[in-house]
Amino acid sequence: MQRTSGPVIAAAVAAMIGGVQWARASLSTVPRAPQADLVHIELGRPTLPPLTYTVFCLRYEIECRPRRFFRGGPVRLTKGRWAELKAVNRAVNRAIAPQPNELGLAGEAWIVNPDHGDCNDYAVSKRHELLQRGWPARVLLLSEVVTSSGDHHLVLVVRARSGDLVLDNLTPEIKSWSQVPYGWVRMQMPSDNRLWATIGRPGA
Repeated sequence: MQRTSGPVIAAAVAAMIGGVQWARASLSTVPRAPQADLVHIELGRPTLPPLTYTVFCLRYEIECRPRRFFRGGPVRLTKGRWAELKAVNRAVNRAIAPQPNELGLAGEAWIVNPDHGDCNDYAVSKRHELLQRGWPARVLLLSEVVTSSGDHHLVLVVRARSGDLVLDNLTPEIKSWSQVPYGWVRMQMPSDNRLWATIGRPGA
C-alpha cells in the first residue's frame, strides 16, 4: 500500500497499536493459545474501508459478495487446516514476483493471482485461494497495518480459535498477530466483509 504521513494518521496508528504475547506458532505444529480471551484482535469502531478495496470489489464482485449466514466464530485449526494454510501461504508467496508500487495511490490495484504485485495482491490472492477451498469468509480478514518504516501494508488475518494468525508476503512464516512488528490500523469485520473497523487495544 502507499506510504501515508501526517499527524492524523500518526495519532490514529499510535492509538491503535496493541498486542499480547502467546506461544509461538511454528511451521511444524498447530499454534496453541495460552489465554483464549486475549489472542484475538479487538475491533474498535466502524470505519471506511480503503478506497482501493472499494475499487477491488467493483472488479471482483464475487470476492466481496455479502454472505447471508455468519453463524459460528473462529475456525478450529486442525492439523489438516493448518497444513492447508501453510500450503496456500507458501504457494502464493512463491507465485507472485514482488513488484513495489512506486506510483502511490494512482498505482494502487488489488489483483487476484497476478504474475507480479505488491502486498495487496498477495493478501487478496491468499484470501481468494482459501475461499475456494471452503474456508468461511468470516475468518479471512484483510487488515491494514503500518510497518516500522511508516509504509502502509496489507496482510491477511485468519481468525482461528487458538488465535488470530497473519499471512504476510514479507515472511514465509505464519505468525500470531501479536508477534508481527506492525501497528494495526483497520480490518474487515467478521460479520460483514464489506465493512471495516478500527483496531483497538486488548483489554481497553
